[in-house]
Amino acid sequence: MKKSLAERLAILSDAAKYDASCASSGTEKRDSGASGGLGSTEGSGICHAYAPDGRCISLLKILLTNFCIYDCAYCVNRSSSNVERARFTAEEVVWLTLEFYRRNYIEGLFLSSGIIRSSDYTMEEMVRIVRELRLTHNFRGYIHLKAIPEASPHLIEEAGLHADRLSLNIELPTDNGITRLAPEKKPAHIRRSMADLRLKIEAAGEPTLQSKKRQRFIPAGQSTQMIVGADGASDATILASSGRLYSSYGLKRVYYSAFSPIPDASKNLPLIKPPLMREHRLYQADWLYRFYGFGVEEITANQAGGMLDLNLDPKLAWALANRGEFPVDVNKAERERLLRVPGLGTKTVKGIVSARRFRRLRLDDLSRLGVSIKKVQSFISAEGWSPRRLIDRPDLRAMFEPQPEQLSLL
Repeated sequence: MKKSLAERLAILSDAAKYDASCASSGTEKRDSGASGGLGSTEGSGICHAYAPDGRCISLLKILLTNFCIYDCAYCVNRSSSNVERARFTAEEVVWLTLEFYRRNYIEGLFLSSGIIRSSDYTMEEMVRIVRELRLTHNFRGYIHLKAIPEASPHLIEEAGLHADRLSLNIELPTDNGITRLAPEKKPAHIRRSMADLRLKIEAAGEPTLQSKKRQRFIPAGQSTQMIVGADGASDATILASSGRLYSSYGLKRVYYSAFSPIPDASKNLPLIKPPLMREHRLYQADWLYRFYGFGVEEITANQAGGMLDLNLDPKLAWALANRGEFPVDVNKAERERLLRVPGLGTKTVKGIVSARRFRRLRLDDLSRLGVSIKKVQSFISAEGWSPRRLIDRPDLRAMFEPQPEQLSLL
């Protein structure tokens, strides 16, 4: 019996929940108010919903289909999986996107798909959807498209002309892991597609000789996703792989998704999922690498087995392992050293550097800047304050660890 549109929407939106590389940010500003069309990327008046795990959902996040010819062991939609299957037509996805936007439910579209028939056939269907939205309906909202690495370069290039962001998911941090759990996928093909995209993005960013204008080509860049906890890779291995992806291919984001056990799972997969805190710590470490000047090796150097501390954020764990770097004088230290102080973020450091030009800062001044004095006081010196022996206390770690909770019997 043919499923209704509502039934297929329930199946294919649920199937898309495992993809974390979904964010409506970083693109160019577009608004249909002045130039006609439908939608914008400004986000005003958008209704946001929250998933049970806390993620904000403001995009129509669906699969074109959960049929797939690949048999990746970690994927619930793999060819051997016993799940209910469904498929949209291209016209149905276009209609859903426009109608959801008109009802102010979403600010754009996140579209992925299983591989049906072939990589080129699937990619061609997805390109047809975004082309129809942009050119026929003049849809100016945000579009994030999951590209298929094995698809022809001209299809991926056309997708980049219409989408705000493309993602090519590497899925696992090591080639051995991909070969073992997703034998149909070729890591070299994924990296080659990422490299091609980087070259096209850079070429589009150069102004032409005649018009001096830059070509529009995935203005929000490219991203990828790695599954955490499926193949036994350590956090150090995951972050090292992320670092290479950022530096080699100019990625905007690497997303981390904690592995979730799936029905009829392969014996090569773990029986239990990793703690969500591990995913959170990887995001924090990723931020330190991208915005705080930390090297990947620094973040994981003192962590047992290359695993991030689940009880402490990575910057605090690094500070406790490198107490010789502290205290840092907030009135004299350069920006790079201030960024390494636990509890000081990029905006706070900017405020400190600006404020100290006019007066020597005290702890009260930092408090007015929104700093948690309890967290920073062990690692800084300020006017009228020195941590003295605080930084050398043997129980300093215990001061920051979460307090133990009494388990309930009910």
